[in-house]
Formats: sequence, structure tokens, C-alpha cells
Amino acid sequence: MDRVETEIQRLIDEVGYDEVSRLFATLSGGKRLRAKLILKIAGEHQDAPLLAAIVELIHAASLLHDDVIDDADMRRGKPSVNATDGSKTAVMLGDILYSKAFTELVKFDTLVAQTIAASVTALSKGEMMDVKMAESFNADEQAYLDMLYLKTATLIEAAAKAAALLAKKNAAKHALYGKNLGLSFQIIDDILDITSDEATLGKPAMNDFVEGKCTLPYIYLHHALDAQDKHRLESLHGKKLQEVDLQWIKQNMAQYKTIQKSFELAKQLSDEAKEAMAEDAELVAILDTMIQRSF
Repeated sequence: MDRVETEIQRLIDEVGYDEVSRLFATLSGGKRLRAKLILKIAGEHQDAPLLAAIVELIHAASLLHDDVIDDADMRRGKPSVNATDGSKTAVMLGDILYSKAFTELVKFDTLVAQTIAASVTALSKGEMMDVKMAESFNADEQAYLDMLYLKTATLIEAAAKAAALLAKKNAAKHALYGKNLGLSFQIIDDILDITSDEATLGKPAMNDFVEGKCTLPYIYLHHALDAQDKHRLESLHGKKLQEVDLQWIKQNMAQYKTIQKSFELAKQLSDEAKEAMAEDAELVAILDTMIQRSF
């Protein structure tokens, strides 16, 4: 990972603007899941660290834009750029990161470059779908999963597939692995938004619902409730929740086991990915670590 961090810093330095360097230094690198995946799959290839750095810049850019869209003050427990320097600056920084990433991406084989580039289009489409979906209560599980795939899983899928292409491994199997890893990872994050406390999350618990996001536990809960309670749940959508409402939602989720049902779907997706990569113990271990985060 040191090679990836060196490449990331080189790309930022090449932008040639101290303000970009300053702002980028305030960003938390996070887990670097996509970079680690690329190195695990294609670590022997000399261009793997650069590909990993490109994908991490794209991911960072998407988060900057996501924070502006969500009007989020915090990111990974730290103040977001839009909170400290304004939304205009956050958007422009994201644009610079995207542009620099694509400038480097064109140096790769066409199929590798197209794989990453297409995922960025899908990611942006997913972000737009997410915004539209938040305008009203969404009880459509498939619509939510489709959006989740585009917004979250597609870049992980592309990272795994592009790395496999680079290393001349089975691209289809690695793509399936990446897709299911991305979906199950986000479903677990959705669960943690409900089950974890503010100190752990770096933001208020159950903040997704307050922001208008109907994640799987809420969708499953809506399906289980009677008409009167359905209406109550819908009326709370996108609003700051009182303690009595928080407890009512949690009690009903426990009663109808909607968190457990969501976890079961995440595990099913994880198991499918494990089957695709059964011969690679390290990739299987990534899935095992990820799925254990909720309990």
C-alpha cells in the first residue's frame, strides 16, 4: 500500500496547486478497499499501484460530491470539505480529482480504461437515482438494490475486473466477486447506521432515514407493517426523529427481524462471491472480515 500512497501523492503534486494539496491532505483515506483489492489481484503487475491510485482518486471525488449532495458536515468522523471550505470548493476539488484520474487512466490498455470509465458513469447515474429516490418513501426493494449497485458496487466491481484484466486472470469471476462484495459491504453499512452509536459512526445513528434514504431494513419493515403503521413510518421519512420515533422504529425492526433479513441478503451475496473465488483464500478472507462488521 505504500506504493499506492506514493502514487496518489505524486498525482496530487502534479496538479501543481497548493490549495488542492492542502485540501486533499484533510481527507481521510478510509479503508482503501478498492486499492487493496487491485493489489491483491494484480499486485505483481508494475502498473497495479497506479491503477489503484486512480481508483482511489475517483472514489475520493465521488465522496466529495456525495457530501455536497447530502449536505453532510462529517466524513469518516472528520469535518467534510464542504463544511470547512464550502460546497463550491468541494465540487471543484472533486472535479480536479476526477480529471486527474482520467488523465492517468488513458495510459492503460483500452479495455482496462473502459472498465473503470464506464463504472464512473454508472456511479454518477446511481447518485442521481439516489437523490431522486429520496424525494419520497421508497418501498421497492429491487429499485433500491439497482441504485445501490450503480452508486456503490460498480466501482468495486470495476476495480476487481480491471485488475484481473491487468493480471490476465478470469475477469468475469473477479467482476462478480467485486459486485457482490460492494453490495454486501453497503448493506452491512446500512445495518450499522441503525445498530451502531454516534461515536462509532462519526455521525448520528439512523441518519440515513433522516436524510431520506430508505435502506433495506426500512423497506422490509414497511412490507411487514399494517396500513396504519405503514403511514406512520412514511410520515417520519426525511425528518429529524424524536426519541419516541427512534424507539418505535427499532422495536418494530426487532419484532419483524428486518435487520436480520437484510443481513441474510448480504451474507447470500457474500457466499456467491466466495464461491466464485473459492481458490483464493485471501479474497475469501476479505469477505469474511466484511460480513462480520455488523455483529
